[in-house]
Parts: sequence; C-alpha cells; structure tokens
Amino acid sequence: MSDQLSDAQPQFLTVGEGEAAREIAMLVRPAQTGNGAPALVWLSGYRSDMSGTKAVELDGLAAELGLACIRLDYSGHGLSGGSFGDGTISRWLEEALAVIRHVAPERVILVGSSMGGWIALRLAQELVRQGGPKLAGMVLIAPAPDFTSELIEPNLKAKERKSLAERGYFEERSQYSPEPNIYTRALIEDGRKNRVLDGIIETGCPVHILQGMKDADVPHAHAMKLVEHLPADDVVLTFVRDGDHRLSRPGDIALLLSAVKSIIRSSTNRQMPT
Repeated sequence: MSDQLSDAQPQFLTVGEGEAAREIAMLVRPAQTGNGAPALVWLSGYRSDMSGTKAVELDGLAAELGLACIRLDYSGHGLSGGSFGDGTISRWLEEALAVIRHVAPERVILVGSSMGGWIALRLAQELVRQGGPKLAGMVLIAPAPDFTSELIEPNLKAKERKSLAERGYFEERSQYSPEPNIYTRALIEDGRKNRVLDGIIETGCPVHILQGMKDADVPHAHAMKLVEHLPADDVVLTFVRDGDHRLSRPGDIALLLSAVKSIIRSSTNRQMPT
C-alpha cells in the first residue's frame, strides 16, 4: 500500500478572487476505470491536514478497492496557501466545494473528522441546493457541527472574551501541538451563519457516526444531539467506550474503514436495478 501512496503528488487549485484568492492543495487518487463506485472525500478537522493517519488510511482503502479518493488541505493548513487566521467555516466550505466540483465525480461519500464533520454536513446542504455530485453516504468521526456556538461561546472565560473584543482572537493551549489553538472573532461570527443544529438536516443518504466516550474536545452528548437533527436518514451511531477525540488507534481505524465499506456496499446496492 505504501508504494501506491507515495506516488501521489499534490495538485493546486486557486479558490477565490483578488485578495481572497488562495492556492488549495489536494491529493486526488483516480478511480480504476468503470467501477462506478462513489469517490471518497476526506475532510480534516481544525488544524489537521490531509496527511494525518485517518486520511492516509482512507486513501489506502481507496487504493485497495480501486476507488477515487479526494483529499484537500483547507487554506492555512498543510500545503495550502492563505492565512490560518483568515479561516472561517464559510471559507473552508467554499474550498471543499471548489475541489469537489473541480474533480467532478458523479457520486461521493464524505468522510469528515471533527470540524470536517460540520463541513461535511454543510457540503451536503450545498450540494442539494446548488447541484453537484450525488451524495452516496457520510461517515463522521467525532463530528463537531456548530462547535463555535455550541462548545466554545458558552464556555468563554472573561479574559477570552476580552481578548476577542480587543485583539479579535483568543488563544487556547492545544493538547496535540506545542502551538496554541487560535479562535478568531471572524470564525465565531461566521459559525453562527453556518449552524446546522437549528433544524432538520436532510442529507438524503446513510450516515454513520463514530464517537469516543472519553472525548475531551467534543462530548458524546453532542453526537446524540446531531442524531436528533437527522431523523429522515438512515443513521448509525457507534460509541467507542474508551475512545478519545482522535480515534486514530488501530481498532478505531478498523471501525472507520468498516463503516466506509458498509456505506460503499449499500450505495452500490442502491445503484443496482431491482
């Protein structure tokens, strides 16, 4: 598998115009000819990139099954241009949508981790509204929809509110990096415009959610709340009792790949004539 993965070279797509233009890096694995299966699309979390463990394992599954796989780095992340401080959900959503439209698969399975789960849910709404590839399924890992308004804003300390008001951002220690997490006023304000937990989310496809019960970043009650907003869809919620936020251990990866394969199978069956 490593030989197949090492051949991939990033491509770059310019998204936005004028001062808002930024170069978005993507890794695109083409499908084997004529298999008709949906393309896998990886959507990373906040400050994560397309070379993380889960993203690479997903690409490895695509190589094994002959599927297309699309990975991208949001602006300010990984190999992409643009400033992280300019990042908002709307901006990163625009980039993911642009990459999917550029590659133009007929059908997609969206696989989103943490913030990538929020972007996946917004992508589902935009693909229905604007047209585009058909959504064949979604796998969401520790999804964090509306995390700015649901998980950050209610817990802001006085000094963080002061920093937001005076500097336009606040910093928070990261347990995953020596660099602090930075949350900007623009990110928080834009998050309110991209809320999905304020009504029914109609994805029109099966959804499988994987959630660790020892997740210190996104409480497992948040996953249960998301399920309440997906009443029309075929939804599976798998709790990993000792799982953390990353869900990157070998057993967690096995669960992820199994969930993706299950959705591939169901999407293939739905395509077959009755």
